[in-house]
Amino acid sequence: MSTSAVDPAAPTRRVLLLSHTGRDAARDVTISFCKALAEHDIVVRLLAEEAADLGIEPSAYDPPIDVVHGDTDLAVDCELAVVVGGDGSILRAAEVTWGSGTPVLGVNLGHVGFLAEAEVDDVDHVIDAIVHRKWIPEDRLALDVRAFRDGELVTHTFALNEASIEKAARERMIELVVEIDDRPLSRWGCDGVVLATPTGSTAYNFSAGGPIVWPAVEALLVVPISAHALFARPLVVAPDSLLAVEVIARTDVAGVLWCDGRRAVELPPGARIEVRRADRPVRLARLHEAPFTDRLVAKFDLPVQGWRGSAERRRHPDHDGEGH
Repeated sequence: MSTSAVDPAAPTRRVLLLSHTGRDAARDVTISFCKALAEHDIVVRLLAEEAADLGIEPSAYDPPIDVVHGDTDLAVDCELAVVVGGDGSILRAAEVTWGSGTPVLGVNLGHVGFLAEAEVDDVDHVIDAIVHRKWIPEDRLALDVRAFRDGELVTHTFALNEASIEKAARERMIELVVEIDDRPLSRWGCDGVVLATPTGSTAYNFSAGGPIVWPAVEALLVVPISAHALFARPLVVAPDSLLAVEVIARTDVAGVLWCDGRRAVELPPGARIEVRRADRPVRLARLHEAPFTDRLVAKFDLPVQGWRGSAERRRHPDHDGEGH
């Protein structure tokens, strides 16, 4: 039986748990979460296929594991979605929680894990934070992405990191015209273009040579990929701008629209992609308010030896942020 005292009139607490079950470490951590949360009378919700991969018998837990089939409304009535895996797993969680607004808390098992809030060694701390609700929500700007063929809407989706329009054939460049706020900006023969959020500035945008933008800055980013043009610089535009990319119709080179590197749509010549700020953000859960600078230093292992800081900081060293 559960060991914690619970008010029988209190509403049932539920936490969605998503895991990269193909990794041994993820399976072990996920099972630890199931056991610990059940001991505190928190219902754990698992996808049926993940429960099967983990060898979990729902009735072996008290309260029983809530096993569900399919991603539809997966996070509804859950106070939190905990993700055990890398950034790819967290992006997947963003897909299934975006409609419900359920905050996502990532436990990193990947390499960089920029979206994750904790490392695998912090599991006990994460469990304590979940049980005692010691986390804060943080909204991140998301993208509303629409693709049109012959003027007809064929795809309407969202992205947390970026929408990228890329060439479909490796040996050929794609010809694109970029438009900002209903005015043409430039035509590029290129490998593609990345339209990113500040959250995605450390992902594909960064690899393509775009700027890193602090999450608190509201902006949209436009970064051409290997463009053959005099004007092909990364751009930072207003958060409420409308970005559009057209695949030149007078060529036979098709393209592909990728959203967060997870969802793809083929783009024939003449296709048009419109990207704007989404009506609602993606909500992440934060365990502490460490400065973004410290996150950059830790994730990219940046050299900061020799830094002394201001005289005020030297007088009060306890005010130092994490990572120094």
